[in-house]
Amino acid sequence: MFNITNLEKNKPLAPFTTYKIGGHADWFVETHTIDELLHAVSEAKRANIPFFLLGCGANILFTDKGFRGLVIGNRANKATLLEGNKVFAESGAIIADLITLCYERGFSGFEHFIDIPSTVGGAMWQNLHFLSPDRKRTMYISEIVGTSRILTEEGHVQTVDVDYFQFGYDTCILHKRQDIVLDVTFRLSQKPKTEIKSVMDSNLAWRRAKQPQLPEYPSCGSVFKKIEGIGAGRLIEQAGLKGMRIGGAEISKKHANFIVNLGDAKASDVLALIHYAQKEVKQKSGYALETEITVVGEI
Repeated sequence: MFNITNLEKNKPLAPFTTYKIGGHADWFVETHTIDELLHAVSEAKRANIPFFLLGCGANILFTDKGFRGLVIGNRANKATLLEGNKVFAESGAIIADLITLCYERGFSGFEHFIDIPSTVGGAMWQNLHFLSPDRKRTMYISEIVGTSRILTEEGHVQTVDVDYFQFGYDTCILHKRQDIVLDVTFRLSQKPKTEIKSVMDSNLAWRRAKQPQLPEYPSCGSVFKKIEGIGAGRLIEQAGLKGMRIGGAEISKKHANFIVNLGDAKASDVLALIHYAQKEVKQKSGYALETEITVVGEI
């Protein structure tokens, strides 16, 4: 069916996610170069088989029944420092590695996203974000995107600028079109390493004080989108749902916008908690919670 090297059948997906939850994929392959990635996508399209690109496995929930198609683990991770405070990175490059690379050269921009598990492709998909150092606004990956090479849904490789992506909060054009990010050139600024390190240390301390940490508490990160001025976690906490469990899943006692895997959670447990939290918050406060995670696979 596929002319793909190292293709695996009936591959368990849970180990490839930060949630450690999920069924099996019918087929699975890891690609280590952009050419391998393009070939795998081409083969899936030729065979008319659904496919899903998997990076760090954060911000997603694979269902218990798994994925009926081909999961492509994107490991194309080449990254290069360029002149003019620019960094070129393939879509499988890990944000944590880019932070280290840029810090050594005094390139500022990535440090805001310290300790957030993501590849470049995943960061583009969700417009990766975190609070500014003064905690007064949100910093987005889109602020440092220059140009990107994509495979369009029509099958063409082309270079586009940041405006093409129509970035918003937790969204971009990739949610509407089946384009695939191949690589990105980021535009950064030069700053003293002490200033960059200060932001990294501050953000790490903030996250560790306020959020359940991997790998002790496997999760997908924040489950619900931010509600400006209120906060989804605060609404869930006010509804009295902190610590509530269904099966092996729990609304975190540390941060109510996290649903954690206590060790044996199923996707159905997480989904049941999501639906219950939405119902209770709507009933008690009138607010509608909208999920920011992506549920992938057969329901």
